[in-house]
Amino acid sequence: MYAIIGLLVGVGIGLWYQPTVPLGLQPYLPIAVVAALDALFGAMRARLDGVYDDRVFVASLTFNVIIAALIVWLGDKLGVGAQLQTGIIVVLGIRIFANAASIRRHIFKA
Repeated sequence: MYAIIGLLVGVGIGLWYQPTVPLGLQPYLPIAVVAALDALFGAMRARLDGVYDDRVFVASLTFNVIIAALIVWLGDKLGVGAQLQTGIIVVLGIRIFANAASIRRHIFKA
């Protein structure tokens, strides 16, 4: 319950203040969001499977975001940032949809 309240408060503050992302960090924001969504869907799936652990979720969230950002940063340095960004989005997207399918099977028993 605290997490939902915290999420709503955070979204409200974000809508109220409308923060801007510095130009240098803008390529990393979509990757961070998709990596965080992957961790979130993984946590929901683990919860339904009965194997959820807070520490695993925090580690997954942190490392997903850091590793995805490092890959994009490295790609930018090598001049192939857009291609690596697309690859990360595809891989994490596949994981998100696989977790969503598992969640759907748990909820609807189908």
